[in-house]
Amino acid sequence: MDIRVERGDIAQQSADMIIVNLFEGVTSPGGGTGAVDAALDGAISQVINDGGCRGKPNEMTMIHTLGKLPSPRVLVAGLGKQEDFTLDKVRALAATAARYARRARCERIASITHGAGIAGLDPHDCAQAIAEGTVMGLYTFNRHKKPKEDDIEVQELVLVEFDQSRIAALQRGVHRGVVLGEAANAARDLSNEPGNVLTPTELAARAQALAADTGLECEVFDQPWMEEQGMGALLGVARGSDQPPKFIVLRYRGGGSSHLAYVGKGITFDTGGISIKPAAGMEEMKGDMSGGAAVIAAMGAIAKLKPKIDITAVIPATENMPGGRATKPGDVVRAMDGKSIEVINTDAEGRLILADALCYVQAAIDGGPDAIVDVATLTGAISIALGDVAMGAMTNDDALLGRLQRAAEEAGEKIWQLPMYEEYKDQIKSDVADMKNVGGRNAGSITAAFFLKEFVDDTPWVHIDMAGVDFYEKVKGVTVKGASGIPVRTLVHLAFILANEPLEA
Repeated sequence: MDIRVERGDIAQQSADMIIVNLFEGVTSPGGGTGAVDAALDGAISQVINDGGCRGKPNEMTMIHTLGKLPSPRVLVAGLGKQEDFTLDKVRALAATAARYARRARCERIASITHGAGIAGLDPHDCAQAIAEGTVMGLYTFNRHKKPKEDDIEVQELVLVEFDQSRIAALQRGVHRGVVLGEAANAARDLSNEPGNVLTPTELAARAQALAADTGLECEVFDQPWMEEQGMGALLGVARGSDQPPKFIVLRYRGGGSSHLAYVGKGITFDTGGISIKPAAGMEEMKGDMSGGAAVIAAMGAIAKLKPKIDITAVIPATENMPGGRATKPGDVVRAMDGKSIEVINTDAEGRLILADALCYVQAAIDGGPDAIVDVATLTGAISIALGDVAMGAMTNDDALLGRLQRAAEEAGEKIWQLPMYEEYKDQIKSDVADMKNVGGRNAGSITAAFFLKEFVDDTPWVHIDMAGVDFYEKVKGVTVKGASGIPVRTLVHLAFILANEPLEA
């Protein structure tokens, strides 16, 4: 869809629907809402007085203009209490309003810039949040469904601003918001694809297409190369599948003085291997590459927004299947750095492929990376700890984690630190190898992080376990049913933070 900024009067827009807003408790609207109210001879005030519009968060009240305005309909979007209003609520409001407009069969909508008036938020940031929320809120995944003949999609959103001095900042905000929203949707597209479509080969092909479109460098390595590198942990997972594994490397060269590494888990379907999962819900394991999808999509956005930092991203991609050659519980595999691993549970495969990826990314960057962030749907235990609200984060460097938490806050995505006390490491000790790949039920997310920590040496590193936030069953704000697109926007914000640049510059 097209999102743009125009100077003008919201009341004079000829869109299918114009969108204004109202804080909870306000009885006499001002600003753009007040202008529309006046043009409607006080219709909005009358609805407020009648109790039909209270300004509650995400409350949507439609008023027919009956020829008094060029637009036939006005949508009054509730902002909630002014003291509680944030940019994250701007995103959610924009998403909810856009979906309302689609249900009302509107193709062209116009809106004031929510939050940039009496709320006192930065206009650039509000425009960015509106663009993000609109793009993400309207997302659907219908490519495998027969189109409905009467489907209507919102084609255009115009942000209308009366103050000429704000136009340039709003335009910059819209541009960045569209880039970030489309990147989140690109990750959703990958994660929503069924496993028979998005094989490791297809994931690599889509990464190559993204690189060609955005100017990233991309290399894809096959199994013989992995064997030469000694990636026994990754190959041990891949053994059970007829689909060949791929090792995807994306590079962004933005200059600057630091080099960041992103590592994303790319299990394109996870049966659990020999330690096979229960049948119920296994179809969702098509999304076990959501960490890899997030990294790929974030790199595309980074290439468009151009922070001054170098980034290398690696995505080890394979299926985890129970074939005749599959790794068995009790087998020992050896990672790229020579460390041996006793495989207790073949369903703890994500950490195995990440081990080789972490080894590789440190060896491939001259002087090593300045920071590593890995992203994975790694453990069911993280859902028990944090539910579907927040990602879990574990680290060997609190300063890096602090920057990641700031990035998540700016993106409107939630992340929470779990401890890395040395006592947890005892749980992954093995009697027959250097370590084992699971540490039991207790503190499962933390022991998984300790396993990964064995492969990062002293490099500042954060592990993001996103298994609780990768898929949703309900629509709310920017969240839609299916893949979430988390943490694409966090990864983009982190790149700018580590480059010491504001995203809006």
